[in-house]
Amino acid sequence: MKTPTLPTLACGDEAAMPLLLKRGERFLEPDVYRTCLDGQPAVVKDYTRYRGTPLSLLARVLVRREARMLNRLSGWKHAPALLGTIGGLALGMEFIPGQTLSSAQMVGNEVFEQLQQALDRLHSAGITHNDLHGTNVVVSAGVPVLLDFTSAWRTPRWLRRNPISRQLSRSDLKNLVKMRQRLTGQRPSDALAARVADPGWVAAVRQGWKRFYRWAKQR
Repeated sequence: MKTPTLPTLACGDEAAMPLLLKRGERFLEPDVYRTCLDGQPAVVKDYTRYRGTPLSLLARVLVRREARMLNRLSGWKHAPALLGTIGGLALGMEFIPGQTLSSAQMVGNEVFEQLQQALDRLHSAGITHNDLHGTNVVVSAGVPVLLDFTSAWRTPRWLRRNPISRQLSRSDLKNLVKMRQRLTGQRPSDALAARVADPGWVAAVRQGWKRFYRWAKQR
């Protein structure tokens, strides 16, 4: 995989100066900043603060996994383009201008129709996003673009019908339904509601966990 050059002024002074977008504060959470790589505006997820620590290996795995996923989705309009990795502990990707669903006041139904089609395409390829929420979807020129594929998973074809893979796909769609209802007020169709309804075994596991949690708190 190619390694981007250091930031240059080719993007213009404002884009070339690194701008911190998010400070990583939680466990294995990267710093995220906007800068310029290979002459174009970019976003970098930077784990270099873990260099020289026992967590460095895990951080490198996260960078490698997300880079591999973005490379697999190369050319797809609903994911940013991969620009490369930097030193094994940072990931550079295309900067997508627009507004996240979490900050949007109003979003048309057509955006969610596109987003559902995008998820259906991912799932048909055995890929689940696994972290779908408003801050990880940017609407750029009317097109929803999925961000942050750190938690994404690709299941081999022969395992795609197993209960866990189906539940991961169901969770992606369930999060889509919640965002759509919050921003448009539109409830899911009967067919979609049936697709996102938890099967009996999931409800039983969830209920069992709640009972165990209540019991543990009382001890």
